[in-house]
Amino acid sequence: MKLLPLQDKKLVTLALNVPGPVAAARLAKLGANVTKVEPPSGDALKMAARPWYDSLTEGQTVIRLDLKSQEGSAQLGKLLEEADLLLTSFRPSALHRLRLDWESLHSHYPRLCVVNIIGYPSPQEEIPGHDLTYQAKLGLLRPPQMPITLHADMAGAERSVSAALALLLNFARTGKAECAYVSLYEAMHDFAGPLAAGLTLPNGHLGGGFPFYSMYETSDGWIAVGALEPTFVKRLVTELGLISVFGEKDARVELQKIFRTRSAAEWEQWAREHDLMIVSVVS
Repeated sequence: MKLLPLQDKKLVTLALNVPGPVAAARLAKLGANVTKVEPPSGDALKMAARPWYDSLTEGQTVIRLDLKSQEGSAQLGKLLEEADLLLTSFRPSALHRLRLDWESLHSHYPRLCVVNIIGYPSPQEEIPGHDLTYQAKLGLLRPPQMPITLHADMAGAERSVSAALALLLNFARTGKAECAYVSLYEAMHDFAGPLAAGLTLPNGHLGGGFPFYSMYETSDGWIAVGALEPTFVKRLVTELGLISVFGEKDARVELQKIFRTRSAAEWEQWAREHDLMIVSVVS
């Protein structure tokens, strides 16, 4: 039986690009009835990545409104009268101009909970930013290589879902609607915790410093080895026929020699047979 805890909840989302649509899609999977309101020009994500956009809006009602017009504002108002939750991704000044700031919304729709996705936290919420710039500020980039995924956006999306669930739960308990602000920079700051702690630095325990949690070349590609706990280290050493756990440098040299003798796929199959964590690196 599929759990749909939000099946009686109505969500209106004005959030575009990545964090908002990802969060709305997650809430829809939890049962929420989602209406996505886009500007007349549509969502840029649709033009940049149509298949993903289609996946994220599946099962949702998508409409286009000019919120700067009286007619568009009125149509949005009708939607908000029946909604339980509003999701936005505008800067506070833009929300104020559209009369979608918390004070205005709460006075007209006292039962409406609101999640506002912003870039930087207060008092810097008006400073513009994007996933790339948040990662740059947090030391998560290795120029000139671009990020391989949108870490801040995806982290912010998950945090927005948590905020939405918390608001709806609080409303169910107290009957009081409230507003939450989700900062993408703050979400990424927390997700960068392992780096700040030194764990994922180049020589950190989880950044390549520990030879049994690292990547190695094979005869035709690369594998990722995740023997982190002592039990798995011991099993890996035993199954590979190594006499003992060497010093870190020696262990890495010996492991590299062995892993070059087979293909990545062969090592992945071997690991499954021996209950170990080794997978091919998909490039």
